[in-house]
Amino acid sequence: MMKKLQFKSEIKAPVEKVYRSMLGLGDKSTYEAWVSEFNPTSTFEGSWKKGEKIQFVGTDENGEKGGMMAEIVENIPHQFVSIRTYGILKNGVEITAGPEVEQWVGGHENYFFEERNGITTVTVEIDIFDEYRDYFQEIYPKALNKLKSLIENS
Repeated sequence: MMKKLQFKSEIKAPVEKVYRSMLGLGDKSTYEAWVSEFNPTSTFEGSWKKGEKIQFVGTDENGEKGGMMAEIVENIPHQFVSIRTYGILKNGVEITAGPEVEQWVGGHENYFFEERNGITTVTVEIDIFDEYRDYFQEIYPKALNKLKSLIENS
């Protein structure tokens, strides 16, 4: 059974800059910088447009390409992005059914953006299984801190 985890970060920057940097719009390296906490080779392939497919990929210790396959359910610029997982990529092969993907399919990762007085609050909500809870509770705050530092120091 999936549970929802929530993470927040307050970033001293306009919402447009936070949104564009988090998604790597115009400069993919800003996305790659903060998600490097998950995997140093993390990147995305595809589009952030509503209804489009996107892959969140990287290479493992053996140099094999893997990651998550998802669809952008909603993207309201500077406000909200919803991502729904529909499969995994393992050794470059797309897997959309079976025991390996059952725990990921249908899970959402949602980003909320809200600016007040020049400070943008980013809220991330993710659906996860208990076995990944500790990992995400450790890594996501580090990733958001990296995003905050990247934006505030640029």
